[in-house]
Amino acid sequence: MKPIGFWFAHLHQALESSLDRILGGEGLTRRHWQVLNTADSEALKPFGDLQKTIADLRVRGWIDEDGLTEAGRAAHLRLKAEVGAFRSRVTEGIGKDDYRTTVATLERMAANLARE
Repeated sequence: MKPIGFWFAHLHQALESSLDRILGGEGLTRRHWQVLNTADSEALKPFGDLQKTIADLRVRGWIDEDGLTEAGRAAHLRLKAEVGAFRSRVTEGIGKDDYRTTVATLERMAANLARE
């Protein structure tokens, strides 16, 4: 049996690659999705400097000084459906309790490492 670290890294890469394929058709990255998916600047702090991503979304006309534009809301809704379908595919065959246990386990492992 391979250790959890292997599977975590493997899954992380698979998730990134799959999201890149979903969002790549629009010329977007996961960071674009994260900006589109939240207007709370505090929530974005863990992702570092997003100025290039924000500038790109402004050029597309998807965000302005007030937040999402009408075009941005339409793009967000379209992508939200695609990302939702992707998430459903990733968790297919996994019960809600199993999913919660897995997430709780990973969260606990991260918390354990944060204490080092």
